[in-house]
Amino acid sequence: MQEIKREILTAKAAELLENGTVTRVLGWKRGEFDYDVTPAVFESAAELEEGFVWNDFCGANFSKYLIKETAKGEGKVLVFLKPCDTYSFNQLLTEHRFDREKVYAVGVPCAGMLDISRIKESAEGVLAVRTEGDQVLVDTLYDGTLTLDRAELLPDRCKHCKSKKHVAYDELLGEEGEVLDSHRFDEVEALEKMTPDERFAFWQNELSRCIRCNACRDVCPACTCEKCVFDNPESGVENKAAATSFEEKMFHIIRAFHVVGRCTDCGECSRVCPQHIPLHLLNRKFIKDIDNFYGEYQAGAEVGSRAPIVNYTEGDLEPGEAVKRGETHA
Repeated sequence: MQEIKREILTAKAAELLENGTVTRVLGWKRGEFDYDVTPAVFESAAELEEGFVWNDFCGANFSKYLIKETAKGEGKVLVFLKPCDTYSFNQLLTEHRFDREKVYAVGVPCAGMLDISRIKESAEGVLAVRTEGDQVLVDTLYDGTLTLDRAELLPDRCKHCKSKKHVAYDELLGEEGEVLDSHRFDEVEALEKMTPDERFAFWQNELSRCIRCNACRDVCPACTCEKCVFDNPESGVENKAAATSFEEKMFHIIRAFHVVGRCTDCGECSRVCPQHIPLHLLNRKFIKDIDNFYGEYQAGAEVGSRAPIVNYTEGDLEPGEAVKRGETHA
């Protein structure tokens, strides 16, 4: 159940285009199926009316798209941001990755998006999906219309949503929410309770499915290098499937270390992974460790904030202390 209707978003976008506040709109459009939603740019009210979509599958975090979109031409771009998106928005501003003056941000409330992979686990031959209250009605090719529990079809990032509060916007549509106690570290704690061998087996099984499509890297708001080491033909690991078990782990571990202190836990990496690897758990482990060792910190909560690991204080964790505590394993 979305807390705001498509008509309100399209009317707001058309108004801002008409009065010249923005020259284009970053939004969503429908693909081949209702659940096949993709980012798109709209430049007129007619285009909005024809193609703009707002439904339970508008999960894409638009923050990273602003890097290239704000570099195009003159005028502002309108971007619709869900609460979780605004943390990435602020973090990218902190890193000076786009010009804030070229963006008009409109905050929109979100009751959580649906995970089509979970729907397909319960319904074969999905044709269309619609929500009615706490239920999801799924039209199928073989079994007619099935009724499913919406709460069971949310992705992890929505089940354990950290915040319904927008931390950045120029204008807010709908009601503002609050920061939540979502128990998002429960899965990390379960992994920490495993033996080292059990943990290794878990990640070996998960990461062995990686096909090196780079979707996680390409969608991640914290991965914005103009030239990635994994695209460097001199690196020996340029865009290729893992040749050894070490390589398949190396890519994801290097990426996880790369975004430490900057990852906002938006969950985009897991959302786009075609192999359904829970990549967000690697990043979430680092977030939990930072909270435990240096004090609670949320990347992107405010523009200009610095992660504890880039600031020195006399109370910083001493080298080797984490090892003594036995809290260093993911």
